[in-house]
Amino acid sequence: MTFTPPDAFTTRPTLQGTFGMSASTHWLATAAAQAVLERGGNAFDAATAGAFVLHVVEPHLNGPGGDMAGVFVTASAPGTPVVLMGQGPAPAAATVEHYRAEGLDLVPGAGALAAAVPAAVDAWLLLLRNHGTWELEEVLEFAIGYARDGHPMLARVGTTIAAVAELFRRHWPSSAELWMPGGRIPADGELIRNPNYARTLERLIEAGRALSPGGSREARIDEARREWREGFVARAMVASVQNPHRHSSGTDHRGVLALADMAGFEAGYEPAATLEFRGHTIAKTGPWGQGPALLQTLAILDGFEDRFLDPSTELGAHTILEAQKLALADREAYYGDTAVPLEYLLSEEYCEGRRALIMDRASHDFRPGQVPGRVPYLPPLRTEYIPPALARGGSAAGLGVGEPTVAPSGETRGDTCHIDVVDRWGNMVSATPSGGWLQSSPVIPELGFCLGTRLQMTWLEPGTPSTLTPGKRPRTTLTPTLVLRDGHAVTALGSPGGDQQDQWQLPYLLRTIVGGYWPQQAIDAPTFHTTSMPASFWPRTWEPGGAVVEDRLGEDVIAGLERRGHVVTRAGDWTLGRLSAVVRDPVTGVLQAAANPRGAQGYAAGR
Repeated sequence: MTFTPPDAFTTRPTLQGTFGMSASTHWLATAAAQAVLERGGNAFDAATAGAFVLHVVEPHLNGPGGDMAGVFVTASAPGTPVVLMGQGPAPAAATVEHYRAEGLDLVPGAGALAAAVPAAVDAWLLLLRNHGTWELEEVLEFAIGYARDGHPMLARVGTTIAAVAELFRRHWPSSAELWMPGGRIPADGELIRNPNYARTLERLIEAGRALSPGGSREARIDEARREWREGFVARAMVASVQNPHRHSSGTDHRGVLALADMAGFEAGYEPAATLEFRGHTIAKTGPWGQGPALLQTLAILDGFEDRFLDPSTELGAHTILEAQKLALADREAYYGDTAVPLEYLLSEEYCEGRRALIMDRASHDFRPGQVPGRVPYLPPLRTEYIPPALARGGSAAGLGVGEPTVAPSGETRGDTCHIDVVDRWGNMVSATPSGGWLQSSPVIPELGFCLGTRLQMTWLEPGTPSTLTPGKRPRTTLTPTLVLRDGHAVTALGSPGGDQQDQWQLPYLLRTIVGGYWPQQAIDAPTFHTTSMPASFWPRTWEPGGAVVEDRLGEDVIAGLERRGHVVTRAGDWTLGRLSAVVRDPVTGVLQAAANPRGAQGYAAGR
């Protein structure tokens, strides 16, 4: 064995059973999903129920006004991964010319100008309609109960509110009213409620009930979707953006979302992008998300011996970091909601050339590859950025390494959540809901939530693969994963973390596929990521040669990385990655689940 053996200690056991497994970034969402399985629902019923609970209990990490990406298989087609596309496009009035006329050179990281068309709710309802079995009322009862009757607040929610408290008080009074009742930030463990969001969900249910008694379950869900896209929800969203409010740029603006934008969008399904790696098929979203960058990284690494792939060694960590930099450079140069030469980027010929660039020393350069007939986009490479308005009154710098990373302006770098479910029939889903964070934009009082900020991942420069363009999706960081073997899905996994999501999933895949680790062993093991690429989030800076590591990687390994030229930031022992995973052996039917202990929040459940 050339791999470092797993630690004998794990923070939790790898759960095993045959009935069903759920894992997520919050124990209440996991419990809700598992409760659905126990009551006869399938994985799609369960995941949808858990996702709506995540909107309530992790409001600093996702919300109904945000987005999601999922990848799943059905028991009837276990070898065909399907992407659930819940990423909304830019509104029709979201033009470069408009934003430039507003005095902006970047799409802000907070405020309604950064809002894409909200897509998460429509995507979950689509999944429930087509592949679930439960009525909408049954699925939403968990989230409605927590929103109406309260749930214990996480300390991290309070930390996030504290970071933006002055913004709420001075500029976003509707957010202050919801999240700082009586002017006070609720304490860790205090029951918090969101009755307006509970009422929003109840009104969606009522819209479906209003159909004739003979209507089908699917018709009732369709009516709820219509109410979301064209009814009271859409009207309230559009009305809210008409009020100028403070953005992370330090200036005030109106949003541009319109009723036609809401009515014209529907979530949908797409084929997954896939790569064969060491006898497994890895399935991701298309290159409108960052998922194929993980496939590129694996394709580069596949040409190395196993000893180069061990994340616990100096050689392995160095090789992995260098491969990630190359793939992420291609992400910036080529990815977007456009024609992306993905087949070429994943080809053996191309990846062999990329592999040859990995030397003993860390690269501090931005090195996208050359694709025939294409000119790679070279983004601005800046190590700091302070908008003029903020420079006059203080900067937005100083974000920490861990999560949540929230600036006083509302700027957030990549916080989100995740859920995985597998049932006894073999249905399996991995999903990453995000956006619509409580710090994204002002709360819409009658709805109980705010709009997201995904458009910050677009550029205002012309000719880029992700230039802000009406009707085009921003290149999202949401990147759930399915792993298949011998024609069956065997693993669903994912992690929050913005640009780090795939970087934290990669060591898990290497440790389980190559190193033979069990799921909880792989999740617990120390991890790392590179910051040597332009960030997807405002203000789009980078750290040449940057490598962030958990201290548990070991003094010898960390010192070795520094000798090789990596600019190392130590993040503490248990800080990076918030993975969860569920596993199914298609031969025996044995199921497994594991979840991240970091932050004492994620949990798995099953039997």
